[in-house]
Amino acid sequence: MKYALIGCGRIAVNHIRAVVNNGLELVAVCDLVPEHIDILFEKTGYTGTPARYTDYRVMLAEHPELQLVAIATDSGVHAEIALACLDAGLHVIVEKPMAMSMEDADRIIARSRETGLLVSVCHQNRFNIAVQRMRKALEQGRFGRLSHGSVHVRWNRNRAYYEQAPWRGKWASDGGALMNQCIHGIDLLRWMLGDEVEEVYGLTRQQFHDYLECEDVGLAVLKFKNGAIATVEGTVNVYPKNLEETLYLFGEKGTVKLGGTSCNNIDVWDFVEADEGDEENRGLTEATSNVYGNGHTSLYADMLSAIAENRRPYVDATAGRNALEVVLAIYKSQLTGLPVRLPLEDFRSTDLTGLFGEGSL
Repeated sequence: MKYALIGCGRIAVNHIRAVVNNGLELVAVCDLVPEHIDILFEKTGYTGTPARYTDYRVMLAEHPELQLVAIATDSGVHAEIALACLDAGLHVIVEKPMAMSMEDADRIIARSRETGLLVSVCHQNRFNIAVQRMRKALEQGRFGRLSHGSVHVRWNRNRAYYEQAPWRGKWASDGGALMNQCIHGIDLLRWMLGDEVEEVYGLTRQQFHDYLECEDVGLAVLKFKNGAIATVEGTVNVYPKNLEETLYLFGEKGTVKLGGTSCNNIDVWDFVEADEGDEENRGLTEATSNVYGNGHTSLYADMLSAIAENRRPYVDATAGRNALEVVLAIYKSQLTGLPVRLPLEDFRSTDLTGLFGEGSL
């Protein structure tokens, strides 16, 4: 399949690996800074010679043969580029968050339906071995009635990280710890607990990163329509390095804790009724080369199968919208001081402009 990559920053390494592992034909690559393409190919050892661009619109116009595009730019332009690619007749893989507003997320979903083209959002941790084992147990009913769950993303991001790219830590182009780092865990938590969130109450703060516009820590409580409740903790304030990303699920008949840096290990696996795979699952670890895990290759493989079979991707645009909705609901709750009822109709990250000052980067 003929493919192009738009955006060659930090996460693009995982996309190139997924391209190679799935045998895609990399026709073109685009980045505003041409040197980023050289750095990307050097990091990955990629030796192909795709056409190079600094303007994705020119790239789309000059390559009508493209079938699939991945978007790995700064978050603020994900929606704009996704819509342009759909209008150009291309299937789309887009990094999280899929948009920075509910309106744009809904526009992407609507355009996908109108065109019959597929959109997959990079919540790649759904493909982690540990996550898949938890999901299988959940679908088999092994937890019984769910009580509650929680996710904790306890990472470190220092000033040097934010200085690497001027779009980071800004409301229009990135958001804070919840939008950038914690949204993967939020996706998993909402997915595991039944997706139907009824109400969100959240608090955010900017404790140590006063050179940013956005939060460096956020906490929230979620109430689900099925009666389950959940908590969220996301921060980049952990000293001196990334500590963990953990996901807990507590049911009447089972308890599971996923750990590691990106929910890639099983730390606790206990159920009332034993299963032949339980001993294998206890203590399971999946080695990863970075906090993004190994899921991009599987997400790409699923997207290619979805295109061939004309079905929805495993992580579709609605899944991306659901994760975004929770983050924006937490932001709105911080802004208003009140619980926020879902669905969230019209809210955007820039509605928080000035909340913590304007930053100094």
